Amino acid sequence: MTDVFLRQFVLDELEFEPSINAAHIGVTAEGGVVTLTGHVATYAEKDAAERAARRVTGVHAIAQEIEVRPYGTHITADDEIARRAVSTLSWRTTVPRDAVNVRVQNGWVTLEGKVEWQYQRKAAADSIRDLAGVVGISNLITVAPRATSGDVKRRIEEAFRRDAELEARAIRVNVLDGKVTLDGTVKRLSERKAAENAAWSAAGVKSVEDHLRIG
Repeated sequence: MTDVFLRQFVLDELEFEPSINAAHIGVTAEGGVVTLTGHVATYAEKDAAERAARRVTGVHAIAQEIEVRPYGTHITADDEIARRAVSTLSWRTTVPRDAVNVRVQNGWVTLEGKVEWQYQRKAAADSIRDLAGVVGISNLITVAPRATSGDVKRRIEEAFRRDAELEARAIRVNVLDGKVTLDGTVKRLSERKAAENAAWSAAGVKSVEDHLRIG
């Protein structure tokens, strides 16, 4: 696929996604690497734009350079964002109570704390993604390991075998002190993302290093 066609396909996908106002989003493509530029009103739109681009066949990597520029009803003071974030986290049953601390500066939210599972870490960030005034999120929540490296490796490989989208035999998994390294080859970016998600789903995983190649 040529860069011209890939760029157009990504633009079409952005226009098709109802949660995005794509009027101020620019796209360039070179060798399968797509760069998103421009600006949107909310962090949720920025995140949705990246997810839309990932869905396009032929996209191997994404450089996310979209800026969040809140305006009108999207402008919210830092202290109000912080209060809403704390309140929202308290209502999420997937986030342990009092496990996450929130800091806000110029609309940028920083989350800190410790949880037992990656899905809890992700749920904390997802819960505040749609709050008005948020321009970015730094998720510094750590995952406390509660399983051996062998247990983690086995659970990840079993997750790969259950996932119909993945060719498990083409992916190698190494685990050391909660750090997972993925090697091998997948056919498209969506498979690579599925492999990352499966790796993160195992208890005790603190980081995932993705060396998977698309080919």
